[in-house]
Amino acid sequence: MSSNPVAETVASLMPRAKAELTELVAFKSVADFDQFPKSESEGAARWVADALTAEGFQDVALLDTPDGTQSVYGYLPGPEGAKTVLLYAHYDVQPPLDESAWTTPPFELTERDGRWYGRGAADCKGGVIMHLLALRALKANGGVPVHVKVIAEGSEEMGTGGLERYAEDHPDLLEADTIVIGDAGNFRVGLPTVTTTLRGMTLVRVQVDTLAGNLHSGQFGGAAPDALAALIRVLDSLRAEDGSTTVDGLAPGAAWEGLQYDEEQFRQDAKVLEGVELIGSGTVADRIWSGPAVTVLGIDCPPVVAPPRPCRRALARW
Repeated sequence: MSSNPVAETVASLMPRAKAELTELVAFKSVADFDQFPKSESEGAARWVADALTAEGFQDVALLDTPDGTQSVYGYLPGPEGAKTVLLYAHYDVQPPLDESAWTTPPFELTERDGRWYGRGAADCKGGVIMHLLALRALKANGGVPVHVKVIAEGSEEMGTGGLERYAEDHPDLLEADTIVIGDAGNFRVGLPTVTTTLRGMTLVRVQVDTLAGNLHSGQFGGAAPDALAALIRVLDSLRAEDGSTTVDGLAPGAAWEGLQYDEEQFRQDAKVLEGVELIGSGTVADRIWSGPAVTVLGIDCPPVVAPPRPCRRALARW
């Protein structure tokens, strides 16, 4: 008799998991419908709903959330009197940007050196498959001992808060004793890791307008206010001299007491170029897990190779 039958069951189910992840990754489910067809996200949502139905979930529904996307819900009843566990994941993904820069096609699951690659293979379509795989393994080894709710969000990567607002209007829907979030991972391969807390997030779009139209810098520069320069000053004000985040009303984080992150290993993992210093102070763990951080995700401004435009804006996350 195996000493770990659940692990053996999981291993035996991995080929099925790979086949399902291949199907799910193929959906170009980016919740930005100016860039990608809404039908791709709707197709991914239906795939998740069908998978839950096939596993015996009840009340499976595509929830139309206020941001125009869909979240998928299902309920699997457990033994009478059991606790309720909510399993969370999201099926939407970040846009792949320059697809020619990918080693393999972003929406085609590809195996390299024993690992699976594709947009959403980990974040977080892999989380959807992980929940399904875990439930199947439990069913094959005595059954699922709890009531299970599943919610798969359709716009997590966009930060538009559709599911959040839906949950506020339907507070009983996601009520549970414990929540397990599939949108995380091990610290590194071979080191099982439980994440118990996350930093919050705010997504801000900043637009600076200074002029009614384009001007010739040779004639007007020096007195006419430059919107891009103003935006640069705004963004620079978010950091101290050492790169630490400095936002009024945002307190510095406490020292991180959990797993530490070796600085040299972090440099390798983050692909920091030689000679470039890390920003902030304290341990790497302090900076990325407990302290506040601001990241400028993009700037719309005049490109070097095209005529200038008067509107400048930045997208920042902290």
